[in-house]
Amino acid sequence: MSALETMHDVPVLVCDAEGAPVACVQDALDLIGDGGYQGARWVVVPVERFDEAFFRLRTRLAGEVVQKFAQYGMGLVVLGDVSGHTEASDALRDFVRECDRGHQVWFAATREELEERLAARAS
Repeated sequence: MSALETMHDVPVLVCDAEGAPVACVQDALDLIGDGGYQGARWVVVPVERFDEAFFRLRTRLAGEVVQKFAQYGMGLVVLGDVSGHTEASDALRDFVRECDRGHQVWFAATREELEERLAARAS
């Protein structure tokens, strides 16, 4: 289940942790389609929804998912603690850091962190 919310005047589709996993590019396209249909500019997906392959960059899943979101002009937020994954992989830590510098994909540990980023972007 997901719900469209407005955070700092930005329409955001917030997905539940219990939903279908993001395990392939089609899963990302489904989220993009759902977000677009509901008028969202960002889709927030809890970290629990991502297949473990997403966090192993050699599988290329993270890159393909990010690319699809960028192609369709939809922002993606991975919401939750990814520190266990980034501690185990320098490449993933660098990937997360680069994403967080951009305007298309963010990794936010908490909802409050996400709301702060959206507020800073709006001002």
